Amino acid sequence: MSVKEKVQACRQELLKRLGTLVSINSEMGEASAEAPFGVGPKKALESALKMMEDDGFKTVNVDNYIGYGEIGQGDEVIGIIAHLDVVPAHKEDGWNSDPFEMVEKDGIVYGRGVSDDKGAAVASMMAMKLIQESGIPLNKRIRLILGTNEENGSKCLEHYVQKLGSVDYGFTPDGDFPAIHGEKGLMRGYYFSKNSHILDIVGGSAENVVARQCMVKVEKNSFSKKVLEDFLNDHNINFSLECGEKVCTLVVEGVAAHASLPHLGVNAISYALVGLKEAGYQDPFVEFYDSHFGLSTDGSGMNAKCEDEFGSLTMNTGVIMMKDGVIRGSIDSRFPVTKTVKEMMKMVENRLEDEGGQVVFDELVEPLYFPPDAPLIKSLVSAYQEVTGDLKAVPLVIGGGTYAKAIKNTIAFGCAFPGTDYHIHDANEFCPVEELLLQTEIYVRGIEKLLEL
Repeated sequence: MSVKEKVQACRQELLKRLGTLVSINSEMGEASAEAPFGVGPKKALESALKMMEDDGFKTVNVDNYIGYGEIGQGDEVIGIIAHLDVVPAHKEDGWNSDPFEMVEKDGIVYGRGVSDDKGAAVASMMAMKLIQESGIPLNKRIRLILGTNEENGSKCLEHYVQKLGSVDYGFTPDGDFPAIHGEKGLMRGYYFSKNSHILDIVGGSAENVVARQCMVKVEKNSFSKKVLEDFLNDHNINFSLECGEKVCTLVVEGVAAHASLPHLGVNAISYALVGLKEAGYQDPFVEFYDSHFGLSTDGSGMNAKCEDEFGSLTMNTGVIMMKDGVIRGSIDSRFPVTKTVKEMMKMVENRLEDEGGQVVFDELVEPLYFPPDAPLIKSLVSAYQEVTGDLKAVPLVIGGGTYAKAIKNTIAFGCAFPGTDYHIHDANEFCPVEELLLQTEIYVRGIEKLLEL
C-alpha cells in the first residue's frame, strides 16, 4: 500500500481519537498542584498519552505541564510540538452545535480544537504510527510533544525546555503550509484607567482574540442616545441599548478573530468606547482609549505603526473589565520580524501614559526568523510540495506566535492550508476530513525528510 492508501485506511481511527479529545473542554482552568493549568488540560494530556501508549510509543508525562510520545533511537531528537489546550467556546457565542462534541457534516468536522490544534496533534500522532509500522530505520528519536498552555503563555513548553532541553530538528503543526520561516515579535501587556465615570464594563473572552462582545454601563443622560445609535448603525454593528431610571446599559456585538489578524474581526470593546466618545460622553478614560487605540488595529495611536517586506504591525485589545473602580484591559501587539523589542519600546515610550490611563508592556518577545533556504525550511517545504503538488506556495511570515519561539531549531509547519479560514478562536471552528488526512500524509513525508538531515 502507498502512504496515501495507508493514511486513508486510518480515517475512522483518526476521527475517533479527535472526537475523544474534542469532547474534553481543555480551556485553561483553576490551577492546582496536580493540574497546573486546570483539570481540562490535564485530562486531555492524559487521554492523548494513553492513545500513544496503546500505539507502543514510549510516553512521559512531565508534571502534567506537557508530555510526549516517542519512537526511534539515537542521540538526535526530531520534535513535533502540538498543543491540546483550547480557547474558550460557548454554544451561545454563535455555535451551531456543542463546541465540545465533534460533529461531522458533509465531510467537514466541527468542534473546538479540530483545527487549533487537536486535529493537527492527532494527524501527527497517526503519522508517527505509520512511520513506526513502516519498519524504516529510525536513526533519530521522533517525539510528539503535547503541551497544555499554548493559548495562555506556553509555560508548558517553557517547563519542558527547562527540564529536557530543546530538539535538534522540530516543527509545530500550529501555523500554515508550506512552512513558516518567520514569526513577528510580540508585545503584550495591559492598560488601566486613572479616572473614569464608567459604572461597569466587561468584554472579550481571551487576550489573543478580538473581543466578540462588550457591555458597558454609564449614567443616563451622559451622552446622546441618537448619536450613539447612528454611529453603531452606520458601522453595521449589532448592539442593544437599554436605559433605566438612572443607568444605561450598552451591549455591543463584534466578530471574533485571532489577535494576530485583528482586521478580520470587529472589536466590540473599541466600538463601544469610541461610540460613547462620538456620542459626547465626557470621560478621561474614554478619551485615553480613543486616542491610544480607537478603531485602528495598526498601532498608530501608540505611535507604533510600522511594516517591512514581510508584514505590518498589528495591535489588539482583547479583554476588558472593571474592578474596584479601575478599568483594566489587555494589549496584544505583533511587530515586524526586522524590528527588535528595543526599537519598538523606543517608538511607544512617549505614548505610555496620560491623565486618563496608562499602558504597561510586561511580555516582550523578539521575532523568529529563518532564511527560506535553511535546511529545516527546505526539507519541510519539499515534503509539502511532493505530497500536494503545490509548487506555487512559498514559506510565510506570520503574526501568530507559535511554540517555535519557545524551543530551538523549530518552525511552524501546517496545519492550515493556503486560502482557508478555519474559524479558529471563533464559533463553528472546522476542518475538512480530507485535509486532516492530507496533513497526516505530509507529516509522514516531513518526518522522513528530517530523518535524512
